[in-house]
Amino acid sequence: MSRRILALVTAAALAVVIGATPAGAAHRAPGPATIALPDGFQPEGIAIGRLPYAYFGSRVDGDIYRVSLGTGRGEVISQGPGTPSLGLKLDGRNRLFVAGGNGGDARVLNAGTGAVLKSYALQSGTAFINDVVLTGGAAWFTDSANPVLFKLPLDRRGSLPAEATRVPLTGAIVHQAGINANGITATPDGRGLIIVQSGTGKLFRTSYAGVTTEIDLGGGSVPNGDGMWLRGCTLYVVQNRLNVITRIQLDRHATRGEVVSRTTDPRFDVPTTIAEYGKRFYLPNARFTTTPTPTTPYTAVAVPRP
Repeated sequence: MSRRILALVTAAALAVVIGATPAGAAHRAPGPATIALPDGFQPEGIAIGRLPYAYFGSRVDGDIYRVSLGTGRGEVISQGPGTPSLGLKLDGRNRLFVAGGNGGDARVLNAGTGAVLKSYALQSGTAFINDVVLTGGAAWFTDSANPVLFKLPLDRRGSLPAEATRVPLTGAIVHQAGINANGITATPDGRGLIIVQSGTGKLFRTSYAGVTTEIDLGGGSVPNGDGMWLRGCTLYVVQNRLNVITRIQLDRHATRGEVVSRTTDPRFDVPTTIAEYGKRFYLPNARFTTTPTPTTPYTAVAVPRP
């Protein structure tokens, strides 16, 4: 083989290896550890994909703000419908799934352009569509005001369904006044869901049919539990008003868990949700204990992964 052909083959092989690098495996040097968001924005949800950009939703009007993690600069890419944008998740097709809070709805956006691909009216009357996870071939949304999940089935081509499926929550969870099912994520075995009931601090393994079983935390709990992040068998729960990230070691089936650590940071000001990039977690400060005004400053903060 000639040297020129050998060089071309080597370069091609190197390109394949680089292109195959898993998400989170190789990143540039970290950007700012504190990111300024627009004044008056009132952030709640965050989503980060393979690229170094974070997406934030506004509780005020549902605007979506995209930020470069490298520079901290950002812009509004999608004007909201006038109702909140809360929990957010990105899929592999560059689509952003948005929980619509007391609007009782969900939206799917093109994360590049901000265009609305489809909207779903999930709940009439009192509702609080709070968080979303993508697992089990579907997008799953919690409703903190009602004992129900909403499922958007996604086929192998990723086609969006015409409407959502209502999945009542049954079993161990007891619906009560206040914030009920809030954050949601997958189980380590990929066969179910984990939801946190904020008012009680309990975690529940939930089947795709909505049957709940309380996860035994050995006497531990996560009151004010909000956004969650699963990494292998390690579950991270943001306890918003307590200003901590709680690390829980689960068994593979999420039947038992042990609280390993609780991490705080002086920059936390009621963080709500959590996303990972590189070796960092990023969390928006919702500042629930601060009276919001159009000029109230808001930030997101990055902390080393505990």
